[in-house]
Amino acid sequence: MGSSTITVLGATGKVGRALVADLVAAGRPVVALGRDRAKLAALGAAETRIADFGDALALTAALVDAERVVSCAHARFVAPLLAALPAQVSRLVLMGSTRKFTRFPDEKAEAVRMGEEAYLASGRAGVMLHPTMIYGIGAENNIARVATIIRRFGAVPLPLGGRALIQPIHLDDVVRALAAALDETDGEVSSLVLAGPNAVPYSELIRAVARAIGRPVRIVPVPAALLVGASWLTRVVPGVPTISAGEVRRLLEDKDFDISAMVTRFGFGPLALDAGLARSFGSR
Repeated sequence: MGSSTITVLGATGKVGRALVADLVAAGRPVVALGRDRAKLAALGAAETRIADFGDALALTAALVDAERVVSCAHARFVAPLLAALPAQVSRLVLMGSTRKFTRFPDEKAEAVRMGEEAYLASGRAGVMLHPTMIYGIGAENNIARVATIIRRFGAVPLPLGGRALIQPIHLDDVVRALAAALDETDGEVSSLVLAGPNAVPYSELIRAVARAIGRPVRIVPVPAALLVGASWLTRVVPGVPTISAGEVRRLLEDKDFDISAMVTRFGFGPLALDAGLARSFGSR
């Protein structure tokens, strides 16, 4: 198990890079797959291969000797990955998203649901992990965007004053779960939610980010319809992080998940929000 080669798809993405770094640091033999040769070369993996989900022949060739496979790519790529997998793969770990639970029409959520359906029907031993909002992954992350708004304006508008619940998980915990899932040996085909230790209101998340960056913040309650209507302005106003109408609507949904199955299965509890934010922002 410990010496089995691990093939990582989506290796140059934010989660993929972090996972490869973790596996390499642990002395695991990693074959990193991606589309950008220069980015792959910077990973430090034992071997790198060019592969594209849109090129079935190249993908099949890149996976020909795979043993344990983890895909950090979007769940919309599950079907072509399943079609390219060789028979000898003993473990398959996939990334989904709790976005699949949204009640609003959403193409990305539907893609996750379809990817999960295809995986569960495949019979391939492994798991699809569905993380909540991941933070600690860089400047394009939602939490980093919140920090930018706090620094620039000192106030954050939230529908209903931010009463809806959210349960973000730190990147480090997602990586730990992916690595643990790769080492499982059961033959089950399953899916599992990954989330932080407890759900908090959006308003408390905003205040926690403000504490982490050492800035004051004011929560501004705004009617949801007004925020949805004004969301297009974020695409044209310089210096304002972009937010879509769909993202505003999803701020109204509670994201509150039981993580007992995750803790039991992988043997660790996720970082508390304040601790994770301190790690992300260097206790600034």
